[in-house]
Amino acid sequence: MGNEQKVAIVTGASRGIGAALVKAYRARSYRVVATARSIDRSYDDDTLVVPGDIADPKTAERVVAAGLDRFGRIDTLINNAGVFISKPFNHYTAEDFVTVLGVNIAGFFHVTQLAATEMEKRGSGHIVQVTTSLVAHPNAALPAALTALTKGGLNAVTRSLAIEYASRGIRVNAVSPGVIKTQMHPVETHEALDALHPVGRMGQIADIVEAILYLESAAFVTGEILHVDGGQSAGH
Repeated sequence: MGNEQKVAIVTGASRGIGAALVKAYRARSYRVVATARSIDRSYDDDTLVVPGDIADPKTAERVVAAGLDRFGRIDTLINNAGVFISKPFNHYTAEDFVTVLGVNIAGFFHVTQLAATEMEKRGSGHIVQVTTSLVAHPNAALPAALTALTKGGLNAVTRSLAIEYASRGIRVNAVSPGVIKTQMHPVETHEALDALHPVGRMGQIADIVEAILYLESAAFVTGEILHVDGGQSAGH
């Protein structure tokens, strides 16, 4: 099989933003490696599904190795997998801590190390993190200290890696969403969640996908934390 087509890895690809990103990159003729704990296998031949817990280093190894074996290259990595648990700080449990750091930090670290190594061999690549506007704009009505701890770390490492890899042809960016209308938010919460945004509504999955596709094509943009949050990061 030829390996002229670019290849994207998408974590957290089973639903919501991740599933939409798989479709969007396929529409751009990328081959895609899609991974999540549990994921539908009914994709075309240019989409490779690798089930597994991205917090486990062995999953990261399988994802990158399978992508290279099937498609011969890795061009883009989208670190979309994430866990969000909203609780008062002193109500978090040890299990919460392990879960959130496992997916949000270890899940980023292991697969990004491996993907960046392959990108460096080619002298090109793009790495994107999906973080949250709560990092820069905390809200007392939505306590999320573990999210701030982990996603804030991803914002910081995005800038750090952008500089580290700038001379090697690898760009590193992040998208920082507001609240996005997905299945995780029951309909009865929508009115309150809409009101958290100066524009008066939650974001749509397409808003995040379009932002990531912009970054994909923006060859002069690296180290950017792109806020797609309905104005939350600007103020209220």
